[in-house]
Amino acid sequence: MDIQQFKQWVYKEFKIDLSAYKELQLNRRIVSLMNRNGYKAFDDYIAALKVDKELRQKFLDYITINVTEFFRNPDIFDGFNAELSKIINSTTGQIKIWSAACSIGAEPYSIAILMDKLGALSRTKILATDIDLTILNRAQKGEFSETEIKNISSSDLNKYFLKINDKYIVKDSIKKIVTFKRHDLIIDDYENNFDAIVCRNVVIYFNSDVKDKIYEKFSKSLKKDGVFFVGATESIYNYKDYNFEKASTFIYKKR
Repeated sequence: MDIQQFKQWVYKEFKIDLSAYKELQLNRRIVSLMNRNGYKAFDDYIAALKVDKELRQKFLDYITINVTEFFRNPDIFDGFNAELSKIINSTTGQIKIWSAACSIGAEPYSIAILMDKLGALSRTKILATDIDLTILNRAQKGEFSETEIKNISSSDLNKYFLKINDKYIVKDSIKKIVTFKRHDLIIDDYENNFDAIVCRNVVIYFNSDVKDKIYEKFSKSLKKDGVFFVGATESIYNYKDYNFEKASTFIYKKR
């Protein structure tokens, strides 16, 4: 079995289309992960993935890039906070936000905390999606380690979290406005009428054709003047092609 056949098996088994990812980069990641876990042949690796739940999760985490923390890149989050404030001041209705590829939930919960501080929690709905169901189940529990909450002040920890043993658990007042749902950015339909979409440090791993389609769909999903917030390594150089204008280095607005 070669790596292309392995990718076909991954699609059948997990419904993850690895052909959408940058090929050389992805191939190196797969081979590196196999070697670190003691496998040289794809057949042997598949046989192990079928029976070893922990190995399966390691593979999914590695492929779907589940690395995150609350208020990742805090200085950039300040800019997003300013844009959310503008949205709040420009509407009296419900505010709809999408945290795409949300991983363990740190990002949608970060956004919920921002909305509470801005006085708009009661009229905010946050959709949080990811391709990995196991990660989504963890996100719904809202349990985080000390490393994952390192950017949160002690006063905010007291206000928004319960500490039980060595875990920090998001309070229900924040949890209740976030809805978690499985979603594949490549093959699934997108909801519409979002005031803001956050998708950070994910699209960068896709090839250019897939990236174009995703940006086009994000643009269609936003309301006019809706905000699109990307990761700290993801400047969109052809942003005008997607009907965006630049609000700041990593934040775009739909024209």
